[in-house]
Amino acid sequence: MKTGERLANLALGGLTLAPLVVKIDPNINVILTACLTVFVGCYRSVKPTPPAETMSNEHAMRFPLVGSAMLLSLFLLFKFLSKDLVNAVLTCYFFVLGIIALSATLLPAIKRFLPNAWNENLIVWHFPYFRSLEVEFTRSQIVAAIPGTFFCAWYASKKHWLANNILGLAFCIQGIEMLSLGSFKTGAILLSGLFVYDIFWVFFTPVMVSVAKSFDAPIKLLFPTADATKPFSMLGLGDIVIPGIFVALALRFDVSRGKESQYFKSAFLGYTAGLVLTIIVMNWFQAAQPALLYIVPAVIGFLAAHVLWNGDVKPLMEFDESKAAAAAAAAAASSEDDGDAKLIKKVE
Repeated sequence: MKTGERLANLALGGLTLAPLVVKIDPNINVILTACLTVFVGCYRSVKPTPPAETMSNEHAMRFPLVGSAMLLSLFLLFKFLSKDLVNAVLTCYFFVLGIIALSATLLPAIKRFLPNAWNENLIVWHFPYFRSLEVEFTRSQIVAAIPGTFFCAWYASKKHWLANNILGLAFCIQGIEMLSLGSFKTGAILLSGLFVYDIFWVFFTPVMVSVAKSFDAPIKLLFPTADATKPFSMLGLGDIVIPGIFVALALRFDVSRGKESQYFKSAFLGYTAGLVLTIIVMNWFQAAQPALLYIVPAVIGFLAAHVLWNGDVKPLMEFDESKAAAAAAAAAASSEDDGDAKLIKKVE
């Protein structure tokens, strides 16, 4: 881990805990926390091998429709069923999901202190009565899941804002690290669709705000305020993860070309500018704002301006991680076949 990444991790951890001991302006807290989370997630997404699965253009087009259906379903559930019942079911779901996300986030730090055999040797567990279903894991993952389990138990029992935020940050980091848009074209389709999605559900219906306030689960970050009538400011995880995976793609594009985070800086600056503009408009009108309304044009605009200035439009539009993953898999298979051939020849 480079010094910059290590400092970003420490800064994010310190900023998350800081409201327990000192008063921090919620607007500054929102901006710094979101930007640090995107930064950490982006650098964790840079790995020796390309992502095995990437989003297609068709998936990107359908995503806002699927998201709308889920959002409306949650709205109707909260309207016609007991709010406590719905949140109890969701708490059980996020309890399991939280353990997985938190343990995956802690794993890189824990692995350094454990034997290599614990990190590499897989344990295969078959479900009873369903032997065809199996789960693979390592001893290191079990060790990482122990603090995650205790932490999620604390969240489920107390629902403290700090527990909510730590789980929310783990979801964000894992989302940015594991999800791949594949290409900038797919990313532009996804961001454009969610740009319209966010505007429609926030400005034209009460659905988004109602679900955000009723949904007692770590799908949003909570920032303590000094206002007793409004104890927390909120930022949805989607406003971090969705632009974050686009910014992460820009970083991996730079890495693939051997550049020193050239276009990552412009995309990250665009995210920061869009988020700052969201906060300014929200405070000016004293009303909830669809953050993607400001973040999406800023991220795409800053990156597009930089690419046009450098004349790198063609290589950026041709960049495709799904093809890179296929090429890497083919190269690995070819290398394995060559090794087998040499072994056979040696035996003969």
